[in-house]
Amino acid sequence: MYRILGKTLAVAVLSVLASLMISFAFVPMLGGKVAGAGLVMTIVCPIAISIPASMLHFWQAERLRTANAALAEARDALAAAYERLQDQARRDALTGVLNRAAFMAGLDERNRAGTHGGLLFLDVDHFKSVNDRFGHAAGDEALARVGAVLADLSGDGDLVGRLGGEEFAVFLHEATPERMLDHSQTIREAVAEIDLRTPSGIRIALAISIGAFHCAPHFDPAEALAAADRNLYRAKSAGRNTVVA
Repeated sequence: MYRILGKTLAVAVLSVLASLMISFAFVPMLGGKVAGAGLVMTIVCPIAISIPASMLHFWQAERLRTANAALAEARDALAAAYERLQDQARRDALTGVLNRAAFMAGLDERNRAGTHGGLLFLDVDHFKSVNDRFGHAAGDEALARVGAVLADLSGDGDLVGRLGGEEFAVFLHEATPERMLDHSQTIREAVAEIDLRTPSGIRIALAISIGAFHCAPHFDPAEALAAADRNLYRAKSAGRNTVVA
């Protein structure tokens, strides 16, 4: 309000000065004299006209500015909410990693971009026994912990997803075969070190089997995943808690 009043008074002063300049410039030219009632009218008229008109104009302009600011804030909040919803739609609700559809879409993007890297197909060993012995809540916590390990170990450009049940997949962006195998062993060891316990304090041992496949540029996502799955089957057949490439 003080800003509006200040602007209004400034306009009133400028209006009076303009009125006086015009009067003293043109009235003598017409043979008149700026004095008495004429001088009063020269001062009062611009004040009487400019103050209410300026007050209304600046008040409406301030309301419009406030409305635009609120609209911009609402737009930004809506955009942020939309981005959060989009991200949530791509995420597995339990583990927070990508869901199957989002992971496969990301894998297809890497294929079209000509990216190479390591593809890992992972399966939590003896997961059914975790559910049977300790309950589904413990099983859910185990999956959440495994997802957190995979996400924590991932780097820029990597993809981490849950394909379903106790199955996960990781794509290591532009990883060499050596790095792919080293990373697989790091994951296997990190999962084995997860300290998951029941409410009574019993430790739930976790292990993971990994099938790895190195993807050349412009690889076929379905074929690459099938190859990693075959290696995962070999890892399971070899006694689990191991890596096969």
